[in-house]
Amino acid sequence: MHRPAVVGRAVTGRILLVGQAPGDKEPKLGRPFAWTAGKTLFKWFDAALGWSEDKVRDRIYFAAVCRCFPGKRPEGGDRVPAPDEIARCAGWLEKEFALLRPQLVLPVGKLAIGQFLGERPLAETIGRTFEIRYRGHATTCLPLPHPSGASTWHRTEPGKTLLAAALALLARHPAVAA
Repeated sequence: MHRPAVVGRAVTGRILLVGQAPGDKEPKLGRPFAWTAGKTLFKWFDAALGWSEDKVRDRIYFAAVCRCFPGKRPEGGDRVPAPDEIARCAGWLEKEFALLRPQLVLPVGKLAIGQFLGERPLAETIGRTFEIRYRGHATTCLPLPHPSGASTWHRTEPGKTLLAAALALLARHPAVAA
């Protein structure tokens, strides 16, 4: 089944945010993080940077591990993209990375974080920066938890404290001032 891809708008900054995959509302609304998780994500950026949603969308390029909505799980909620779906979309992320040459990568959620840092516990990942090489390009990686309403991680400890630390690191990063 063909599902429309969802991509970010052209940006002036050198920050790349990478999510898991669009939800079911994003293709209809024509932009990533357009629904519940987006509301939370944009509150984080407003608190850390004082940026409105429009400013975030103007300064940060939104990409995803999987470009299309992967569908619902039989028991409810969005399905995590399968390895073959991720593999089919990998070329898009590689090309976006090569074109943007970001100074800062913000992987959002475990699946996106895993693309850059491998699998690791969120408690050992959120609130820290990592100097990485992705497809031959050196950059800083600053993981964020997924802002999904289904996740309580960012609303309970140690997630609340680690998210605050991550947002403080974001506010101080030179790519934000560029």
